Amino acid sequence: MTELLQVVALTNTSLLLSASHHKQSDALKTQRKIWALTAQLKQYDEFSDLVPGMNSLTLYLKSASNLQKWQNALPDLWDKVKATTFKGTHHKIHTTYDGEDLDFVAKKTNLTHQQIIQIHSQATYHVLFLGFQPGFAYLHGLDSRLHIPRRDTPRTKVPKGAIALGAEQTAIYPAETPGGWHIIGHTNTPLFDSTHPEPCLFKPGDTLSFVSINTVQGA
Repeated sequence: MTELLQVVALTNTSLLLSASHHKQSDALKTQRKIWALTAQLKQYDEFSDLVPGMNSLTLYLKSASNLQKWQNALPDLWDKVKATTFKGTHHKIHTTYDGEDLDFVAKKTNLTHQQIIQIHSQATYHVLFLGFQPGFAYLHGLDSRLHIPRRDTPRTKVPKGAIALGAEQTAIYPAETPGGWHIIGHTNTPLFDSTHPEPCLFKPGDTLSFVSINTVQGA
């Protein structure tokens, strides 16, 4: 087993694979291996759910009798799985950059509104994992010029579709909720629908880019 990997039993029907001691410079490579391993394990009819996290994968087994088998097998599978075998879906998110924190972000970063929009919309982001609320994706790939601490005082209501910055990440709020990130724009793209066979628009490993509606319309 690679020294960077741990596989521990959480319950008699669940396991946690942890690669939390990876090198920070290999963060995206580690996530790609987790997504590729998740896709591989979905081929077996032995799991009720597989939940990728940051540097981790939680496996929920249908039967407790298979717990030891998978605890023993996972390190070997981890060593053999290739990060390059995983291909996610790319999404284009039409965005109106009219967020109420644009002035604050501009002041903190010494950038103009247009520079913020240009930097934010030119990057390709990777969905690291989902959490916080249904459909909320933690995105990797934010330009360091837009890294900014979270708000000192969180808002009690952040509107559905708000696009925001928080520390080293950017994200979209799928529904109205309290939140402490800085809002720079909005989108009408629905991210979560509990009645849909695939409720979440994004999956771990997908990529996305923000398309400025102002730019599209030439405004």
